[in-house]
Amino acid sequence: MTNTLFSEFRLKDVQLRNRIAVPPMCQYMATDGFVNDWHLSHYAGLARGGAGLVIVEATGVLPEGRITPACLGLWSDDHIEGLAGVARQIRNAGAVPGIQIAHAGRKASAHRPWEGDDHIDPADPSAWTPRGPSAVAFGGGLPRVPEALSIEDIADVRTAFANAARRAAKAGFEWLELHFAHGYLAQSFFSPHANQRTDAYGGDEAGRGRFLLETLDDVREAWPENLPLTIRFGVAEYDGNDDVTTLESVRLIRQFREHGADFISVTLGFNTPMAEIPWGAGFMLPLAERVRQETGMPVATAWGLGAPRLADKGIRDEQIDLAMIGRAHLANPFWPLQAARTLGVERPEWVLPAPYAHWLERYHEVPDLSAEEVG
Repeated sequence: MTNTLFSEFRLKDVQLRNRIAVPPMCQYMATDGFVNDWHLSHYAGLARGGAGLVIVEATGVLPEGRITPACLGLWSDDHIEGLAGVARQIRNAGAVPGIQIAHAGRKASAHRPWEGDDHIDPADPSAWTPRGPSAVAFGGGLPRVPEALSIEDIADVRTAFANAARRAAKAGFEWLELHFAHGYLAQSFFSPHANQRTDAYGGDEAGRGRFLLETLDDVREAWPENLPLTIRFGVAEYDGNDDVTTLESVRLIRQFREHGADFISVTLGFNTPMAEIPWGAGFMLPLAERVRQETGMPVATAWGLGAPRLADKGIRDEQIDLAMIGRAHLANPFWPLQAARTLGVERPEWVLPAPYAHWLERYHEVPDLSAEEVG
C-alpha cells in the first residue's frame, strides 16, 4: 500500500497519527533555560493543529551550549518540571512529544535573531566563551574565535548529552532528536571547515566522526530502548565540495544506525558562511532519498515542504518517511487541516481535536467584501 501524508507511522513503540511533523524551531523566549507560558501555549497550539509529531526546539545540554541566553535548557533537574508540562500539552492534543537536545559550539553566545543574530560583545555580562573542536571562528556575524575543547571537555559534553537525554525521558518525551547539524558543536566536529584537530577527534573521516559516535553511544545508554532515538544531521554544505561531504555523511549515517540511531532528519551543514545554497521548494528531497536508499534508515527533511501536494508526493514517492513542516506551521498552526482539504481527505476537519472538528465541519466561510464593495 502506498503511504501518504496522512498515513500513520510507527517507529519502535511510538505511533504517529500521520506523517506531518513540526521540526524544532527556536523561540528564544526562555530565561535561564526555563519553560514559561510562551512555550506552553506555543507547543499546545501546534499540537492542536493536527501534526503527528511536535519536536521542541533546540534545548541546551549545558548553559554554554545555548545559542542565545534565551534558549531552553536541560542541564539541570530543575528544568524537568517545566518541560514535562510542555510534553503533557503536546500529548493531550494528540501529537507525540519530541525534543531536540543540542550544544551550539562556536555559534553560541549570540543575540536573538531579531536583535542582531551575531555574537554578543564579550564585555557584555550576558556573554560567555564559545567552545568548539578547534580555535576557528565561523565568520560573518559570528566572528568570535572559540576555545578548543580539551579531551576532558569532550567527555564532559558527552556526559551532558546523556544526562539531558535521561531528563527528557523523565519529562515524558517520547522522541529524542540529537542536534548534529547546522554548524553547531557535533556538526562542526565532522566538518573540515571547523575541525583542525590533530588528535583522535580530528584529521580523517573517522577522527572527525568520533565525537558524534561516542555521544550517540552515551545517549543510547541513557535513553529508553523502546523509544525513537533520532538525529538531525547535515549532509551537504553547498560549498563546492559536496561530492565528498555527502559521501562521508552517508558513511557516517550507516555507523549511526550500527550504534543505535533509529531515524535521520536530513538537513544542511551550515558550517561556512560562504555556502551557496539553492533554496527552493523541496530542494532537499533528493538528498533525503539518497540517504534513505543508501543507509536503509527512515528519514525526514524540511526546507520548502509547505505545499501539501509536494509534501505528500515526497511520502508517496518514498523519498521521505515524515515531512517536517516548519515555518508553514508558524504561519498557520492548522496547516494539517489545510493539507487535508487540499489532498481530499475524507472529513478533513477531523485531523483536529474534536472540540474544533465538530464546529468546523458545520462552518461555512462567509465571502468577504470585494474592494469595490468596500468603496
